[in-house]
Amino acid sequence: MAFDIDLIQKLYAQLPGKVAAARKLLGRPLTLTEKILYAHAYETPAKAYSRGHDYVNFSPDRVAMQDATAQMALLQFSTCGRDKVAVPSTVHCDHLIQAKTGAAQDLATALDVNKEVYDFLSSISNKYGIGFWRAGAGIIHQVVLENYAFPGGMMIGTDSHTPNAGGLGMVAIGVGGADAVDVMAGLPWELKMPKVIGVKLTSKMSGWTSAKDIILKVAGILTVKGGTGAIVEYFGEGAESLSCTGKGTICNMGAEIGATCSIFAYDEKMGDYLRGTNRADVAQLANGVASDLRADKEVYDNPEAFFDQLIEINLSELEPYVNGPFTPDLATPISQMAAAVKEHGWPDAVEVALIGSCTNSSYEDISRSAFIAKNAMAKGLKAKSEFTITPGSEMVRYTIERDGMLDTFGKMGGIVLANACGPCIGQWARHVDDPSKKNTIITSFNRNFAKRNDGLSSTHAFVASPEIVTALAIAGSLSFNPLTDTLKNDKGENVKLDEPVGYEMPPKGFDVKDAGYHAPAADGSKVQVLVSPTSDRLQLLAPFAAWDGKNMTGLKLLIKAFGKCTTDHISMAGPWLKYRGHLDNISNNMLIGAINAFNMETNKVKNQLTGAYDEVPKVARAYKAANIGSIVVGDENYGEGSSREHAAMEPRHLGVRAILVKSFARIHETNLKKQGMLAITFADKQDYDKIQEDDSIDIIGLTTFAPDQQLTLVLNHKDGSKQEIKVNHTYNEQQIEWFKAGGALNVIRREIAAEAVA
Repeated sequence: MAFDIDLIQKLYAQLPGKVAAARKLLGRPLTLTEKILYAHAYETPAKAYSRGHDYVNFSPDRVAMQDATAQMALLQFSTCGRDKVAVPSTVHCDHLIQAKTGAAQDLATALDVNKEVYDFLSSISNKYGIGFWRAGAGIIHQVVLENYAFPGGMMIGTDSHTPNAGGLGMVAIGVGGADAVDVMAGLPWELKMPKVIGVKLTSKMSGWTSAKDIILKVAGILTVKGGTGAIVEYFGEGAESLSCTGKGTICNMGAEIGATCSIFAYDEKMGDYLRGTNRADVAQLANGVASDLRADKEVYDNPEAFFDQLIEINLSELEPYVNGPFTPDLATPISQMAAAVKEHGWPDAVEVALIGSCTNSSYEDISRSAFIAKNAMAKGLKAKSEFTITPGSEMVRYTIERDGMLDTFGKMGGIVLANACGPCIGQWARHVDDPSKKNTIITSFNRNFAKRNDGLSSTHAFVASPEIVTALAIAGSLSFNPLTDTLKNDKGENVKLDEPVGYEMPPKGFDVKDAGYHAPAADGSKVQVLVSPTSDRLQLLAPFAAWDGKNMTGLKLLIKAFGKCTTDHISMAGPWLKYRGHLDNISNNMLIGAINAFNMETNKVKNQLTGAYDEVPKVARAYKAANIGSIVVGDENYGEGSSREHAAMEPRHLGVRAILVKSFARIHETNLKKQGMLAITFADKQDYDKIQEDDSIDIIGLTTFAPDQQLTLVLNHKDGSKQEIKVNHTYNEQQIEWFKAGGALNVIRREIAAEAVA
């Protein structure tokens, strides 16, 4: 029987009535996105919500957290006054395992090095009724797909790739930890009603093309911010032909286009996956409401009338893509890759090829890659590149080992890493002789920002499907096109790799001895959660101070960030993951990856108190010690990438009062608001150029702070001159209350305390 079967039964019993009511309210047929959102409204909808404009309160069905973000989320939840989570919630230990030598040794090392954190997460989960998946159980998104995701549901997760569950027809949205606290505390969760982008997939794929190539092409079309504020809904005969896990791959990488999430309609492929993962009961229930788990027929017949934007892709014409380097939306068809390598001077030799991760670690992915490896060896070929395999879950790992695939990879020279994120998030102790040497790696992961995988700015990281990555590992060349090119084998013969063949589901079914799950205590009231006051990895939180009721004056410019500034630039992962539960220690990585627009260097900004240049966190601490607020200025799509709320909490902790940018990524803007920060944008983006290195800045209009009303910034330049500029914000009344209270968590504590008194 599936997890949460009672919850699913109740949701499906109410779904037809809620969908009918929404259809009547809007007076037209509904997209799948609208059906799920209106069915999960916190209050019974009294009007049609305006896409891209109205803020709406929702009631998600569940919450998922990974270990790096769960620490801060649960530290916040433990202060809010609840005895138990209000919705089913889980913690997954997948981020803190460093890839170094191989699965067994790396896991053993992680269990030792991270014992304090794992013990904390296990005990706090036990106390508050949260399911716990121990280290080695698998990557959060793969485990959720295998166990918790269900068609028509809604969940939030403290990881930006939570949308992976859209592969099972679920609206699954990445959020910061403060948002998770709202839902776990039983409060409504707020989201601006998303726009809906339709992607119509026609025909079917064949040969070397895979589901990964669909999202790589979409990323090239929409760019890293083209999906911001929107849910991407896939449909068409091509969508029906994709495996459930293939759909998950596409939804997972929707995070790379800034989408709120992505989703597919319920179909037979999803039913097959549910039955194959011991959830036949869910499939049977879903079949009973199948018409409400997909858009209305009129939407599919005339999609231009119902989607804010429509993209159409003919899968029979789609070829494999290789995206990168340094950004996931630089999309190059495999047929043009050799020319692009020459044109841009990218290093052609592939030093490391890596498959797996939360994006591409399904049985289907691994079986197609294993076919290529076996085919290559049979033709007298072996891998020329270092080759690693990261299984997505213990269930997948156990099954592919049983079916001989790990043995195949081993014979080819592959190294199997732990069931964890590993190199995908920078948890990789890569062995390199010259860190400054330009080099190329290719992965089946999702992100490829500079330093993302190995911490080296010299590494050119490219993203492709697992089968293309495997082929390039054998060739050792980024220019190799397995569709047309040949390779010289050990006999000197020119041979061509066969087209990959795999299995959507294991012919013998999935199997696992110990999936790694621990159910929480029925009564957690006696469970003790201990955090040592001397720990350098865990730190209890103190509430942020409320707004003082005044305009902000005399703010010192901390940094004017130039160009791309992702959450990896603001709060790096890699070695810093160990401090995710200790706000003060991790704040020492704040903005150390951002490029200072005044000297084009990283982690080197001017301290206006001394005139000297120093590291960003040190300068911020100097201003804070002097009781002087500071401000950060940024470029477009600021905060792109991960859901990590540390990128918002660290500036708050170090005295930054406001973030002023050309535009925000969705999750990061919300995280800033939740922490009581002032997140504002230039009314005229050219005003970015008016910000000078020695500026002190006043923010006027906060005493009458209100929705849809601009604020005024006064730029006080070093030469005594002043300039005024207008800035915009997207705060609504509730978010303004968060700002005034010093953060959303302070409001939650106040409301729960009032409930207790009443």
